[in-house]
Amino acid sequence: MTDEQPVTIRLKRLREATSPKFTVRDLADVLGMPPSSYAAYEDPKKFKKKLLPVELTKKIAEEFAPRGIDSADVLALAGLNGSGALIPEPEELADRLDAVMLREIDVSYALGGGAEIDELPVIRMVPFSRNWLRSLTSSPSSDLVVARGDGDSMMPTILDQDLVIIDLAQKTIRQQDRIWALAYGHLGMIKRVRALPDGSYQINSDNHAVSSIQANDDEMVTVGRVVAIIRRI
Repeated sequence: MTDEQPVTIRLKRLREATSPKFTVRDLADVLGMPPSSYAAYEDPKKFKKKLLPVELTKKIAEEFAPRGIDSADVLALAGLNGSGALIPEPEELADRLDAVMLREIDVSYALGGGAEIDELPVIRMVPFSRNWLRSLTSSPSSDLVVARGDGDSMMPTILDQDLVIIDLAQKTIRQQDRIWALAYGHLGMIKRVRALPDGSYQINSDNHAVSSIQANDDEMVTVGRVVAIIRRI
């Protein structure tokens, strides 16, 4: 699992794990810098960059190795692997694999009661095959998001914690009984939608124990169409 702590905190943690333990002054001396200059690299308020300088990190790795610290753990502070080569960013790695990164949004579309969708906080970026996505939709990846189901109203089609891919570019309901991400009553939900002759819509759950909802056009907002369901087996 990736360590999400600031690089300053990770550096301090590694230094304090050395045996015999390096003090800030000891390490600054062997690196040939004033203690205050080195201390800044362990202070989140003073050093705000994501990664440490490469050459400094390599020197620290050399000093820490005889004191029981894996060089790979130190080099990672500069975005390097154990061999000293740059670790590609997720987007770069995805591009090499002909994949694209989609935003996984927080549980803004609840399969049961629903959840607020005024904001769509991003949990993480998830890689998907570019060719596979093209087989689902012609929309660009920037119009696709991933959400995780929460509830049982769409069982057995969508289970709790299934992932769904939502095409935000598709908002016009032209075919009956497709699955859509909707906003109804300021709540988010994933449901089947049927257009009725009077111009209203019937919002249906696949779980027959859940009642249908009839909504007028101004009561329902189409967020996007669900183009894929992904289930862990």
